[in-house]
Amino acid sequence: MLISVIGTGYVGLVSGVGLADFGHTVTCTDIDGEKIKSLQRGIIPIYEPGLSAYFDKNVREGRLTFSSSPPETLEKCDVIIIAVGTPSRDDGCCDLQALFAAVETIGSKGPDGKVVVIKSTVPVGTNRKVQNILRERYNLTETLVVSNPEFLREGKAVHDFFHPDKVVVGTDSPRAREVMEEMYRPLYLIDTPFVFCSFETAELVKYANNAFLATKITFINQVANLADAVGADVHTIAKAMGMDGRISPKFLHPGPGFGGSCFPKDVRALVQTGREHNLDMSLAREVLSANLAQSAFMATKLERLLGNLTGKTVAALGLAFKAETDDVRESPAIAVIEYLIERGVNVRAHDPQAIETARKILGERVTYHEDLYQAMEGADALIILTEWNTYRVLHVERVKDALRGNVILDTRNVLDPAAVQAAGLVYEGVGRSFKGSE
Repeated sequence: MLISVIGTGYVGLVSGVGLADFGHTVTCTDIDGEKIKSLQRGIIPIYEPGLSAYFDKNVREGRLTFSSSPPETLEKCDVIIIAVGTPSRDDGCCDLQALFAAVETIGSKGPDGKVVVIKSTVPVGTNRKVQNILRERYNLTETLVVSNPEFLREGKAVHDFFHPDKVVVGTDSPRAREVMEEMYRPLYLIDTPFVFCSFETAELVKYANNAFLATKITFINQVANLADAVGADVHTIAKAMGMDGRISPKFLHPGPGFGGSCFPKDVRALVQTGREHNLDMSLAREVLSANLAQSAFMATKLERLLGNLTGKTVAALGLAFKAETDDVRESPAIAVIEYLIERGVNVRAHDPQAIETARKILGERVTYHEDLYQAMEGADALIILTEWNTYRVLHVERVKDALRGNVILDTRNVLDPAAVQAAGLVYEGVGRSFKGSE
């Protein structure tokens, strides 16, 4: 099968590489000519574990190519995948400019009869609108549109592509269904569940999925804050909750809030969709406000530990919104650092992968350090903001020697409180209420 992928971000690039590894011939296109030139030179613009090996293999074997001219790739392909960004606008709606630009390119340059697969996350009604545009404006009456939302976790996207929990396909066309089954045929060998449904159902599945996970994170964060107040242990609470088959243990990990390119954007879009249909998505709205408050609460915790923050120096470990990615979009780590900067704190930052992406947001308002212990030198406190494995194995004595102060605020609960306190340091996590031995 010949496939053209429009968009080379996380979704487009991972999907293109994965489909090439399935044996299809894939051309990934993007209007960003510099990004395409980098990809043609073998330079991957994102950090995603495991991606480079599949990338190199499929380029070497001739199944994966890159082009900055989408129209040239459309005529011969069987399937066109749209995987462009749909970021939030100020009003919470999705910005669909890139998506409709891709649709215009397909309509004006692409011959009839293709299957257009929309993997971009889009508001309910978008796929049907795209289908109508292609048929009515461009007279592509045999072209079929399919809603195929992605569920890739950054940091585990390669694994998720090859071992998905589910594949959602929104279409009412038997031919489109056959094409999608052929495109994903290798997944049938591992018995992946396929969900075939309407456009609208597929679109809403994506938003409901992410909004529920964001709600689960927000819930355990609020329980953790309450556990701190009453002297309980959120880890034990989460473990006991997770034993209930109706709940499961996943996403019951407290921290400074959720972030990234999906959860905040998708919850906002769900709220906005409800508003357009005169429905108050009150729970989703509260999730958004509670998430913002959680990041601010981490800065408040540090202020309680240190007193007046003005002029203090804090070492911040972690900039990415989660481990195993360099993505800092709506990262709670960045939000906490912004709060600290506003309070007059000098921030010394470290991250294994996200320094350059964070620099685009924070600029030179913080100092960046490649060595994590160097970032701690002379700091009054250490705050851990991202759950990188390298932070789980900090040498506590080296931390003590590097710090000027003695405070550690572990917003990801990655350290052993007993070991930290045994070294003579003040430890505070999120919902752990560790008091040491009586």
